[in-house]
Amino acid sequence: MSVFARLGNLWKGFINLWISDVEKEHPEIAYENAINSMVEKYTALKKATAAIIRRREEVTEQLTTQQKELALVSADLNAAMETNQDDLAVVLIQKKNTLEANIAELKSDLDVAQKDADSAKSSLMSVQNEIKKLKAEKETMLAKMHSAQARMRIQDQLEGLSVDAEVKALDNVRTHIKTQIAQANLNKELGETDLDGRLKSLRQNSGDVTARQQLAELKAAKAAKAAAGKSM
Repeated sequence: MSVFARLGNLWKGFINLWISDVEKEHPEIAYENAINSMVEKYTALKKATAAIIRRREEVTEQLTTQQKELALVSADLNAAMETNQDDLAVVLIQKKNTLEANIAELKSDLDVAQKDADSAKSSLMSVQNEIKKLKAEKETMLAKMHSAQARMRIQDQLEGLSVDAEVKALDNVRTHIKTQIAQANLNKELGETDLDGRLKSLRQNSGDVTARQQLAELKAAKAAKAAAGKSM
């Protein structure tokens, strides 16, 4: 193999790899190329099938013509024999033999042409069905691919979502609320141990004691006065 041939094969290999990568990224292109290729084959096969059918029709037409001519020659041969025209009968017999040989060959050709036409039509229908299946597969597979891509995008978005900031914000709020509660509790505790508060409470208690003492003294004085009045 020459250097140029090897370089050509290498270049074709690179092109095929590049096309393969493009088709992976864009499968619709691969399907469309495959469908177009099948359509081209279908078109070529259709032309070939038409040629085969035309050949069958030609053989059929030739066979019909030869059979009609054989019928006429047979009739002429009978007439020649009845009229004792032996020389004419000999010519007609030779012609009859030739026609019969041609008819036998045409029948064989027609049988082959019919089989070829049936096979070609079967192949044509097969390719046509393959094209329909390929088009249906294209729609189904692309729909599945788009669905898978949508699921992947959703998964990527979900994986990209982070609740750290939201949780941190709630933690800050919780901490702030707990701090305020603690401060309120502390103020209450401090209020209970505050010296001014204790002194105020003491004064209130002292006033109550003084008032009770005064009440006791008033009661004692009243009782003494009452006792003095009875002794007089």
